Amino acid sequence: MSESCCSTAVLEKSSLVRHPLDPLSPDEIRNAAGVVKVVAPYGPKTCFESIGLDEPTKDELKAYAEGKPVERRAAVNASSSETIGVTKFVVSLDTGKVLFREDCPDKRPMIQLEQFLAIEDIVRGNAEFIAACAKRGITDMSKVCVDPWSAGSFDIPGEEGRHLCHVFCWLRLREFENFYAHPIEGLNAVVDINSGEVIRIDDYGVTPIPMAEYNYEHQFFDEFQPPAKPINVVQPEGVNFKIEGSRLTWRNWALNIGFNTRESLTLHDISFNGRPILRRASIVEMTVPYGSPDAGHFRKHVFDIGEYGIGKLANSLELGCDCLGVIKYLDAHLNTRDGEPWTIKKAICIHEEDSGLLWKHTDFRTERFEIRRGAKLVISSICTVGNYEYALYWYFFLDGKIEFELKATGIINTTACIPGQPGKYGREVAPGVVGQIHQHILCARLEMCVDGDKNSFVECNTYAEQEDGENPYGNAFYEQETLIKTEGDAARTANLGTQRYWKVINPNKFNRAGTPVGYKLDAPDCLTSFVAPNSFSGKRASFTQNHVWVSAYDPTERFPAGEFMNHSDGSGDIKSFVAKNRSIENTDIVLWHTFGLHHSVRPEDFPVQPCISAGFKLMPSGFFDGNPAINLPPVVNAASCYADTGK
Repeated sequence: MSESCCSTAVLEKSSLVRHPLDPLSPDEIRNAAGVVKVVAPYGPKTCFESIGLDEPTKDELKAYAEGKPVERRAAVNASSSETIGVTKFVVSLDTGKVLFREDCPDKRPMIQLEQFLAIEDIVRGNAEFIAACAKRGITDMSKVCVDPWSAGSFDIPGEEGRHLCHVFCWLRLREFENFYAHPIEGLNAVVDINSGEVIRIDDYGVTPIPMAEYNYEHQFFDEFQPPAKPINVVQPEGVNFKIEGSRLTWRNWALNIGFNTRESLTLHDISFNGRPILRRASIVEMTVPYGSPDAGHFRKHVFDIGEYGIGKLANSLELGCDCLGVIKYLDAHLNTRDGEPWTIKKAICIHEEDSGLLWKHTDFRTERFEIRRGAKLVISSICTVGNYEYALYWYFFLDGKIEFELKATGIINTTACIPGQPGKYGREVAPGVVGQIHQHILCARLEMCVDGDKNSFVECNTYAEQEDGENPYGNAFYEQETLIKTEGDAARTANLGTQRYWKVINPNKFNRAGTPVGYKLDAPDCLTSFVAPNSFSGKRASFTQNHVWVSAYDPTERFPAGEFMNHSDGSGDIKSFVAKNRSIENTDIVLWHTFGLHHSVRPEDFPVQPCISAGFKLMPSGFFDGNPAINLPPVVNAASCYADTGK
């Protein structure tokens, strides 16, 4: 680890940046790459994994709020196109100086979008692979589709010291046809991404390729369901939110929107009526373990965020399809491997939705009633990671609630079997086509600042009283709160038997009831991981072993499975963070929540899976003196009408 001021460049001035949390502009990306190209140890072989905002510190954000200037910096990860190793840089965009450099010679960068098709061509051109395809009756290699999966770390001889991917293959029968209906089972290649060579072909034997078509593109359908009448979302008076740069305000809420190569959406400086709740929120990892040990499937334990980076895989969203209503889009500015800016148009969607009944009461004595409907602000992005689509939604509600929802759709990863013999690790979704049992396990990293930086972590459990003198009727139960004071004690799992939940409180601020203000984590989608903790893959995914972790705030502790995930060994993970056993009482803390989807595949998930979802909520728990939406004005929606008369 070192600091350097040896490189100074004359930088082109980009347009005025209104906020230090604004993502980098295309000019800033180009400028940062230009600085690094001069000093990177890889010369003309320099490639760029990521170029993004080096986020301002807490003190810098406070200085900005006081009207003081804040330095713009870029965080740059560079590597060689020919060898392993990554070098991290921080570049001043104001002066063109390199402020920080760290060489990581045994690390590997993320597998880049630009490499996907190149890997396919490498495999298709390999003589041993061509011969293996011929054994299966395949002679036209242009019809073979190759998906590059991260290789993991399995101590397999010949794989040491390389940057590898491990591929799975399918057959496309004709243009635009769904090739995932035709898995080429038992044939895998291991590819050195840097050298561009196939180092091994793994042929586990021939399984007949299922040849029936199961398509989803509209041109393959001769008839459709009868068309439905449209459901239109209109806002004739306009939207209720405003955006200046990355700063968004809506009703009582204010926040900044970020976006980067690895995490995609990031949210910052989140407050309600000026009271801070979160300094930063994002989904920092997602691992997808598959349950089959057969053939090459044991390697299917990918880290979609850490090994690929879902930001670069974001879709350009379609108005009226991906996003419905009155929409504001934001572009995402990222970088190519050669350091040039690359813009994903309409990568982020912002809109409002009616959220249904917010609160209501009818006094049965007087027959008087009060009703208020809710609304929510939606910030979303959709990313395609190979066969799967992941739609990420952040919701903000009028009662102070924050919700994250992941919707998973796309096409299940398929393998082949003898029809009627899918084996114990999957389910046949069509004759000879198998979807294997798997999980999607995510981790949210939440920098809490509930009414300020001094927060504590509390666990709440409900217990029944013993049937004795204090519980003569057997109905008594109560909630017990436990303040957890250190990181080691705060590694926690869910317990339905005690209706366990957790909250973050500010022990220095109190509501009108005299209790500390706080926010509760509502965690309905906790998962049990079935991967052995001490296995090759289990060691790399230690964050899945608990549903909640709490760490003392450290801006360098960003990723729960480690910073560089390709061929990782589990070092630098959340377990190593909390092993320091720092105090988390009345201090600056980070809440990590593990959640996700347990996917036992259904026939209905094919050929394209209807959305399934998982998520969590952050709910005010004593943060307010009462219902913060109690004083919403009474409104009757004049556009509503009777279905039978239209009036």
